[in-house]
Amino acid sequence: MIELTHIHRNFQVGDQVVHALDDVTLNIAAGEYVSIMGPSGSGKSTLLNLLGLLDRPTSGTYRLNGRDVTSLSDIEQARVRNHEIGFVFQMFHLVPRLTAEENVELPLMLAGMPVEERRKKVASALKDLGLEARSHHRPEQLSGGQRQRVAIARATVTEPRVLLADEPTGNLDHKSGEDVIHILEQLNQRGITLIIVTHDLEMGQRAKRQLRMLDGRLHSDHSDGQPAELDHGAS
Repeated sequence: MIELTHIHRNFQVGDQVVHALDDVTLNIAAGEYVSIMGPSGSGKSTLLNLLGLLDRPTSGTYRLNGRDVTSLSDIEQARVRNHEIGFVFQMFHLVPRLTAEENVELPLMLAGMPVEERRKKVASALKDLGLEARSHHRPEQLSGGQRQRVAIARATVTEPRVLLADEPTGNLDHKSGEDVIHILEQLNQRGITLIIVTHDLEMGQRAKRQLRMLDGRLHSDHSDGQPAELDHGAS
């Protein structure tokens, strides 16, 4: 489903070039549950942004469902994002002046879905996450856990194939964080490919496949409890 081949992402900082991603080659199959871990500055958020088509590689190829998406125009990438990829962020990124219902409806409006159809989808998404009674509340009227559930509803209302979560429990208390992770894992069990970036070792170890980034490179790839250190000396 996801194929990255010799991906580099460089940034110019003053007179120096920073290699945020350094020759990353990675395949992720449909339906996998993957965590990406590593210290700050290791490249994990850069990798997630690239997977979500929020950034472009300096070089290398990214194929999504067999299609080379690195060569698409900005408009074409936005269309792929809206239909294929959902995002859940640590800071929720809800629109403050909109209700929960209106926040969830946004991606369907951008997709041009007719009013009646999108209202049915929004109502179903909010009901699935136990938010029916909060549908007309604005973000400041919701708890952190409720806001993150609204964000999950918004991310999944378009029925994406891939769900990207960047520190999804970082602003939540332990109980709310457990609830959010349980919801994300249920979505994965229904077939959504789930990729989580986290500093939380316990959360990362819940994933069936665990990637560790270090200095912009894939340092290790643990699958089904079997660690496999990557050979960076190979050409």
